[in-house]
Amino acid sequence: MLMGPQNLPEQVQLLRNRIAAAARDANRNVDCVTLLAVSKGQPANMVRAAAAAGVTQFGESYVQEALDKMQALADESLTWHFIGRLQANKTRAVASAFAWVHGIDRLKTAERLSEQRPFHAPPLNVCLQVNVAGESSKGGVSLQELPALAAGVAALPRLQLRGLMCIPPEEEDPQRQRMWFAHLRSAFESLNRAGAALDTLSMGMSLDFAAAILEGATIVRIGTALFGPRPRKAPAA
Repeated sequence: MLMGPQNLPEQVQLLRNRIAAAARDANRNVDCVTLLAVSKGQPANMVRAAAAAGVTQFGESYVQEALDKMQALADESLTWHFIGRLQANKTRAVASAFAWVHGIDRLKTAERLSEQRPFHAPPLNVCLQVNVAGESSKGGVSLQELPALAAGVAALPRLQLRGLMCIPPEEEDPQRQRMWFAHLRSAFESLNRAGAALDTLSMGMSLDFAAAILEGATIVRIGTALFGPRPRKAPAA
């Protein structure tokens, strides 16, 4: 179905119903699961329509595109999450404009964000990206290296380490989907046993968010299931 602003209220409600059903299956309160609308590649009018339907959290991967949308939607009370691969020359803009960064997998990147976060702004919320399957094609710290990275990031003064994020292999079998998310949840619980006080599991996308919710996801990053296919090729970062 070709998605337009006029379709979004119904689509948002359908998606929220699916999230609520997954939460019930997991014996969890649906209020514990945040819908993060992945709006990269979507025009500002689609974001505005989603906001009018009650969505407040939006994820972007391309810095300049995101900054343009933030300016166009400055009259809306929205929270912006950076969810893409973060290049070194983009950290200042991200540190200044976003409330969350989901894909940190190197201490150097975190240090730059901390140094560049404006002092008048609250600490930048960050999640560490974990490469749960050891895929060379994807970013993310290994499970073995995670504790050291978490300790380093937690010590930075202008960041608030909130949790973990992953992009697992695509799987059609719900049980295999759950297996990868269980790896991340296990790492999350291990860090908390060691005193980390994390509260966020950013995991699950359009095709596997139900499995992620069953394994404890607190943020699900949904693009296609909300907006439909992106209308154009996403711009360079």
